Amino acid sequence: MDQHATDLLTDWSALRSGIPPVWARYTDLIVERASGSWIETVDGERYLDYTCGIGVTNTGHAQPRVVAAIAEQAARGIHLQQNIVHHQPGLELHRRLPLRFPNPRAGQEYGLFLSNSGAEAVEAAVKLAKAATRRPLVIAFRGGFHGRTHGAMALTSSNVKYRAHFEPLMGGVHFVPYPYPLRMGGDAAALAATLDALDELFATVVAPDDVAAFVVEPVLGEGGYVVPPDGFLPAVRELADRHGILLAVDEVQSGYARTGRFFATQWTDTTPDIVIMAKGIASGLPLSGIMAARPLLDQLAPGTHGGTYGGNAVACAAALATLDVIDEERLADRAHRLGGRLLDGLRVRAEGKACVAEVRGRGMMIAIELAEGDALTPRPDLAKALLREAMARKLLLLTCGTRGQVVRIIPPLVTTDDEVDLAIGIIGDSLEAIGA
Repeated sequence: MDQHATDLLTDWSALRSGIPPVWARYTDLIVERASGSWIETVDGERYLDYTCGIGVTNTGHAQPRVVAAIAEQAARGIHLQQNIVHHQPGLELHRRLPLRFPNPRAGQEYGLFLSNSGAEAVEAAVKLAKAATRRPLVIAFRGGFHGRTHGAMALTSSNVKYRAHFEPLMGGVHFVPYPYPLRMGGDAAALAATLDALDELFATVVAPDDVAAFVVEPVLGEGGYVVPPDGFLPAVRELADRHGILLAVDEVQSGYARTGRFFATQWTDTTPDIVIMAKGIASGLPLSGIMAARPLLDQLAPGTHGGTYGGNAVACAAALATLDVIDEERLADRAHRLGGRLLDGLRVRAEGKACVAEVRGRGMMIAIELAEGDALTPRPDLAKALLREAMARKLLLLTCGTRGQVVRIIPPLVTTDDEVDLAIGIIGDSLEAIGA
């Protein structure tokens, strides 16, 4: 390393100490640039980034078409606030994105509300459900992550750290178990347990006609990358219809081609009432939103919700370019194909490993759960060790799961066959190194 690089590292290290500890951090890498599936640090080290900014950079780092759209719009205008003026990227996004509504009802027009973050979109969905139904309660599912603002935090149960010491939270939220096949005896038993819990909730605690919405992740994210039984969403839809409850699907992490469909809800024939989006929506710029049928979305009266930065012109331009890249590069099909390659390869490398309880996933949402014995005792220590070994081999991964026992693998959807094979080899070697 030359003296200039050494000086840079010294300067950055001093500045790094000023960041508050609330930002829990996986690495201390200081990034100089990033492109596609790779990041490069200020000292010239390159890492294969299979964290994807926690499922954000679906089109890869610094995707050229997105970069060009950002630059062009920034030169025309950056902050063109929605309450004051219209801007072309926003109008076009309001036209194009609702056409992606999963499993739309024939003849139904859908609309879009834009905000900044996933948590804000969750808040908007809950407010819409309450306004439209005039009901006070929400049902969420154990292990779900829906954000860390005060209202969204009340729906979050993926880990106690998100809620601890912040009570009292928004009231009127009730939980039932998410169907977790590995830990609930397989698909059929898991689905039955969840539906039984809902029946029990309605029989003992909650009147169904007090419930405004179910809020559910089509694939559990922070709670462990759990793929539910295929009958789960249709069963919740049927229950919602029976009782006049709205179904809000949180596609913040599972959307934008991540699972091999544009939305994970499309793995079933379920039509949701509200779709919650963020993360991959603008390839890294802050943008989020909800979609719903126009008669439902219009239940939010003017001024009852909004925000200064929601629907920012530059972010909307990035979102339009993101849609173009997903379509033209067939990233949903690519996620399905390469996700299958990655899943199959990891299962081969994990075979015979006593503490690998399961390798699972859908598309490019893939997890390795580390647990011990017939009781499936979580092994978060092994998950952390696997991340360390992978990073030492220049591959970046994340953990998840309620006890931190799951390693999640979130490649950018533009990753290549060679990169997938490289990741399989690194993860396999890392499993050997930790003695899993």
